[in-house]
Amino acid sequence: MSKTQRTREICALAPIVPVLVVDDAAQARPLAEALVAGGLPALEVTLRTPAALDAIKAMSEVPGGVVGAGTLVTPDDVRAAKQAGALFGVSPGATDALIAACEAEGLPLLPGAATASEAMALLEKGYDMLKFFPAEASGGAPALKAIGAPLPQISFCPTGGVSPSNARDYLSLPNVICAGGSWVAPKQMVETGDWAGIETLAREASKLAD
Repeated sequence: MSKTQRTREICALAPIVPVLVVDDAAQARPLAEALVAGGLPALEVTLRTPAALDAIKAMSEVPGGVVGAGTLVTPDDVRAAKQAGALFGVSPGATDALIAACEAEGLPLLPGAATASEAMALLEKGYDMLKFFPAEASGGAPALKAIGAPLPQISFCPTGGVSPSNARDYLSLPNVICAGGSWVAPKQMVETGDWAGIETLAREASKLAD
């Protein structure tokens, strides 16, 4: 039984999962509304700012949105994310403690792996939908294609250095369901409240797999 069935379903909602760093929780709801309206319902809010948990709380109320917490590192992160309303979690790597916390909280996890050994270790634990991170620094689409040859049962969401110029290289691979990208919510657009501009970027990203 795959422990990542729900994660796989969330990853299949759109070709790009926005990776969001939210500095001001007041911007969270309109940001989520713009991204969902543009066709990107799965949203990853990274736990890198003091406003992150409040942002998850606000975004979880947006109709049609599926909000997750990124940069999960400790069991405390997992519990806080779940309490804030996160529907899935994303981690840069994976530890036994982190996996156990997600399973205890019933939080679907997209765990990070950068090598064949890491991917195989997670597969052994029942995880067959993984984040390939850091994607570009780990060899990009050619590396992920090479890992996929002997491990066709594992699917990936490459994140880290993915951009409009290389996203299709990843999305064309048979072992890639979606990719994580931060370009759909540029810091300047978020700060100035250019929600229409963000919706346009989201709409363009939502068609990358066509």
